[in-house]
Amino acid sequence: MVVIFFKETLHMNALVINCSPVKNGATALIVSTISDKISERFQTKSICIGDFDFGFCKGCRTCHNTARCIQHDDVSEIMILFEWAYIIVSVSPSYWADVPGQFKAFIDRCTPWCNTHVPHASLSSGKRGYSVALRTGPNMKECERIIGTIEHFYGHLEIECCGSLGLCSIEYKDNVQSRMNEILEFCNRIS
Repeated sequence: MVVIFFKETLHMNALVINCSPVKNGATALIVSTISDKISERFQTKSICIGDFDFGFCKGCRTCHNTARCIQHDDVSEIMILFEWAYIIVSVSPSYWADVPGQFKAFIDRCTPWCNTHVPHASLSSGKRGYSVALRTGPNMKECERIIGTIEHFYGHLEIECCGSLGLCSIEYKDNVQSRMNEILEFCNRIS
């Protein structure tokens, strides 16, 4: 009997992040839709930022010298998933014209991995990042601001920004269905 083991490769892994702490709203539905669609091509994991427990950045700058945070909490678990993934898709609603505070706190805590100082920890190279922003109002400028925040974050982690989608006038899950074609088309561009 011959047993063949297939080694999981980085290029087959995708992480989809619900940047909202709400696990059953419009953002969660979009995360689920994207995860389901791209799982046809990638081994996919989805997470909700609200499922993780971590503190705020203390601004101590210790990581600027050590490439490590002084806090030991769930940020490390999330960064293990970032390392595992080749594709990272961040899906964020608008909370006062930007990403939710929970996701912003996570971004702040990623300073040890950011290329803003030396030494710094780093992720494997070649990762591809995508972003989706949704908001209740009709102004696309607010979606662009959210996408800008996520892409700025990706840039400092040296994740290539490869695509984005802005969705206005989505407040509840019921509003997502009428935008499903746009979401599925976006999924087709993830590679």
